[in-house]
Amino acid sequence: MSTTETYEAATARLEEIIRRLDSGEAGLRETLELCQEGRGLVEFCAGELDAVGRGLEELRLDELVARLEQRPASAPADA
Repeated sequence: MSTTETYEAATARLEEIIRRLDSGEAGLRETLELCQEGRGLVEFCAGELDAVGRGLEELRLDELVARLEQRPASAPADA
């Protein structure tokens, strides 16, 4: 898989692979190759989702820090 591949392109290719495998028309060698390609795509997608999840978590932490920094020192903790 190219390093410029996108999550969307990877999931679209996975759908194609699944359709091909489900068709029952793939031969033994093609089935093996599709499974290997699919595994790589799944690993790529999992990495992308992890990266996005970490990014969202960082945004939430940044937002929390910003809120805490804006809160007056005498304000209750749950306000």
